[in-house]
Amino acid sequence: MNMAIDEAVAEGVRDGVSPPTVRFYSWSPGAVSIGCFQSAREEVDVDTCARLGVDVIRRRTGGGAVYHDPDGEITYSVIAPEATFGNDIHASYRLICGYVIDALGHLGIPSEFRPINDITVGGKKISGSAQTRRGGVFLQHGTLLLSFDAERMSLLRPSPAKLSARSARGVEDLLTSVRSYRSASRDEVLDALRKGLRPLGEMRDAGLTIKERARANELALRYDDDAWTFFR
Repeated sequence: MNMAIDEAVAEGVRDGVSPPTVRFYSWSPGAVSIGCFQSAREEVDVDTCARLGVDVIRRRTGGGAVYHDPDGEITYSVIAPEATFGNDIHASYRLICGYVIDALGHLGIPSEFRPINDITVGGKKISGSAQTRRGGVFLQHGTLLLSFDAERMSLLRPSPAKLSARSARGVEDLLTSVRSYRSASRDEVLDALRKGLRPLGEMRDAGLTIKERARANELALRYDDDAWTFFR
């Protein structure tokens, strides 16, 4: 449903019936999302996910596999006409990740951008993001880790090349979280993200429109279909 909502809002922006939108959301139950070009069975321990009740879904965006913990993560989406961010993919990643870096600064956590789409603290990833540009619409969604569950992160199967490049033995050597550096509630982190993303423009709180919700319910059927999830 989360991926369906992003797509439904993107369609609304494309059709001129939805405004540029920033979403903040979480996942229930927990899920692993994989990039649109990845193989689910190569990137994820699918059998253990099934045993633990963790969903496996395929995103429309690229990037790598991500574990979305119900309590340990905030996901954000930025959806706008493509012209808002231009054609330079690297520059747009740097821009939006810069706002998330500012948000972490509001929490007293110094972080830095690691091209092309990661944010790190002390060399460890605390936030990742992915993009797609379709039908004249820009969509970037990303994660910010609030806490770190090494056991659940082991559902991912990072490649030996990635582990070697980071001099890491496992995912616990690659990742960190907000609460590794300071105690912060979800509301405090959300407030910091709102402040960090404020340069995008004036924002007002709003729910989904009736049309967006109806379209998301339709699109969710595809994201729940194994033919989509496991086509690679």
